[in-house]
Amino acid sequence: MKNVLIVGGAGYVGGAITDLILESNYNVRVYDALIYEDSFRKPVDFVYGDVRDHEKLSRQLDWADAVVWLAAIVGDGACQLNPELTREVNQDSVCWLADNYNGRIVFMSTCSVYGAQDKELDENSPTNPLSLYAETKLEAEKCLKHKNAIIFRLGTLFGVGDLYSRIRLDLVVNILTVKAYTEGVIKVFGGDQFRPLLHVKDVARAVVMNLETEHKGVYNLQRQNVRIMDLAYQVRNHFPDIEIIHTDMPFQDTRNYRVSSSKARDTFSYDSIHSIDEGIGELKYLVETQRIKDLSSIRYSNVAYLKEHTEELIEKKFKKAEVA
Repeated sequence: MKNVLIVGGAGYVGGAITDLILESNYNVRVYDALIYEDSFRKPVDFVYGDVRDHEKLSRQLDWADAVVWLAAIVGDGACQLNPELTREVNQDSVCWLADNYNGRIVFMSTCSVYGAQDKELDENSPTNPLSLYAETKLEAEKCLKHKNAIIFRLGTLFGVGDLYSRIRLDLVVNILTVKAYTEGVIKVFGGDQFRPLLHVKDVARAVVMNLETEHKGVYNLQRQNVRIMDLAYQVRNHFPDIEIIHTDMPFQDTRNYRVSSSKARDTFSYDSIHSIDEGIGELKYLVETQRIKDLSSIRYSNVAYLKEHTEELIEKKFKKAEVA
């Protein structure tokens, strides 16, 4: 295997994956619509394109020995802005891939497919998607069921993936760190809900480990299951002077789940190496050294940005672009 196509490789997760695959001496090509980015400046072969443009994407699939599929509208709120667009990108494009590509596929799903459940969940646990985002990811999984595909259900991501890609400030570890710095206060609603947390660079490690394996099917990926309230206190360890304000009012996000990654550990010796404290430290460094010019910019939030740009995305579905 030589050629790896990373669909959606310019994004938050894609940045970390692209770097690590390059270090592993594969030929890498990124296919991306640059939804949140103004440019792609890594020294990597790049094709500007939309996953709904099947003619353009087909030419890239002909080149690829393996496809890492990251392209998606991500997050509950972002997906609800335009359900039709969400289904086209998150679900229909993956089913088209399954019908038109026979190489190795590495696909990113989400632990959100489990919804709200009280016990620790493994890959055989019932799914209970509570959002369009989770529904479309689960449907995409079904399309890949009989392919040479490994599917990673990712926990809630955090940390810094690379030096180029847009940092996401709408993820719980990242946003709590920013709030601690900018406001000196962390507000926690409810707080008993669990999230399975995972550093974005640990996603990249799992991908590279499985580009050429024969492992198929679904695998949970997480580092540890953490209560939101406990996470707030962990952030305070890095900002000792901040105040934590707790209210029993439930947060609008009703997901609550703990997952096990034992299947990944047992099957391909997966282990996370990047801690939550490391991720908090990465974000603290960025904000304290003022390396993010405007922390309030909508660019760093999927739902806030797409509220203003969804119509633009629909209109440019097959916009012509040069191959860099």
